[in-house]
Amino acid sequence: MHFFPSRNITLYMAKLFVTRSFAVLMMLVLILMTLDLLGESGKILSVPGNDQGDVLSYIGMRAPQIIARFLPFSVLLGTIITFATLSQNSEVVAMKAAGLSAHQILAPMFVASFAVAVFSFAFAESVVAPSTAKLKTWQAVDYGTVPADTGIRTNVWVREGQDLINARTVTGSGEATKLGGVSLYLRANGGLRQVVKADEAQYAGGGWQLSRVSSFDVATTEEQNFEGLVVGKGITPDRFNYVKVDGDSLGFFPLMRATEDMKAAGRRTDNLEGILWHKLSGPLSTLLMPLLAAVAAFGLARSGALFLRAVIGMALGFAYFVADNFALAMGNLGAYPPWIAAWGPFLLFFLIGETVLVRTEE
Repeated sequence: MHFFPSRNITLYMAKLFVTRSFAVLMMLVLILMTLDLLGESGKILSVPGNDQGDVLSYIGMRAPQIIARFLPFSVLLGTIITFATLSQNSEVVAMKAAGLSAHQILAPMFVASFAVAVFSFAFAESVVAPSTAKLKTWQAVDYGTVPADTGIRTNVWVREGQDLINARTVTGSGEATKLGGVSLYLRANGGLRQVVKADEAQYAGGGWQLSRVSSFDVATTEEQNFEGLVVGKGITPDRFNYVKVDGDSLGFFPLMRATEDMKAAGRRTDNLEGILWHKLSGPLSTLLMPLLAAVAAFGLARSGALFLRAVIGMALGFAYFVADNFALAMGNLGAYPPWIAAWGPFLLFFLIGETVLVRTEE
């Protein structure tokens, strides 16, 4: 009636699972980091002034990304190796002969994988997100000197109903916000009817005061020039203060706040919400790996089917990663709702794993 086996068996299996999973992770990180450096080290060292220290800095920023991405994969391989070893030594047969069910045998793995999931989430929040932001900023300047942040936002778009507003530069905040290189695209019935361009805009009196304005009417092809024009009544300055948010460069809670701000500014946030919820479902995918790889644990080693069982478990794990990436891509395109894109593959393969386990062992 107890869900867990004895204390000794629980600690023994959890230790095997954790040590083998992290051993596989270290091997994968070493190999993949070496392959990555073959392509990137030349680009880094080709920049005047860069040396070996910059290559080490790149490793420090890139390695956390590899660890976070391949940790669930390492847990899958570590689980299969652990189960194969237990099966070859007839330890699974001994546990079943002692009256343990398949779920009781897997229970230590579930607890250990949950601990790994907590570690993965904390690691992603504190290490992966900041290092990803730094690496993307460095790569944006081709591994050169990163310029100081001037606080100037560029190429900002705002949608108001059917109309679109583009500002080449945005400086300041609140009522001191100034726009430079303003373009207004006024539309009606899905078509463009007028284009208004201005050198700059200043927020005043609940609207935007444009300076040196030119207006082009699409229907009549006539162009008019004005020294000043007030437009955008009701469009607050805070809507220009949000630029494109990179979900991979933010942790869960900063991304949640950024998503709420973008939504309040009238921006589309489906892709960000999918990334947000995947920051939870991604680490929790380690909980699925013992379940998907459980098919390798049972059956007699001398029956000759152990290798086939291991391949089936590995195939189920690979199928999950493929489905997870596919769902995220569909979520970014807007074809899937964010919660389905993030949690759909997790729930689907949880049911598949439970079905396989119950039908074959329970």
